[in-house]
Amino acid sequence: MVIHNTLGNGFQEVIYQRCLAIELNKIGLDFVREKSHSIYYNGIHVGKRRADFVVENKIMVELKAVINLQDAHLAQAKNYVVAYDLPVGLLINFGAKSLQFKKVFR
Repeated sequence: MVIHNTLGNGFQEVIYQRCLAIELNKIGLDFVREKSHSIYYNGIHVGKRRADFVVENKIMVELKAVINLQDAHLAQAKNYVVAYDLPVGLLINFGAKSLQFKKVFR
């Protein structure tokens, strides 16, 4: 919320990513930004995806900078939680006038 209160909406997603990395560092949380993960279909490698953040090896964080979250954004966050084999994820949208966020589970 500090980031959204400071910058407001209207910036590109990468700006919010950089700010979130600063905030996570300030509070001493371990994280990986844009963590790459291979995706398999029937045991065959079909591509790679990158979650915006994996925090403390427990929480996937996916950021958006759109006017409103769509079902596709929520589906993406849920898929990342499953693909990364993490118990929980957080979808955060900095693009709306008010900060939007959704917690997603495996």
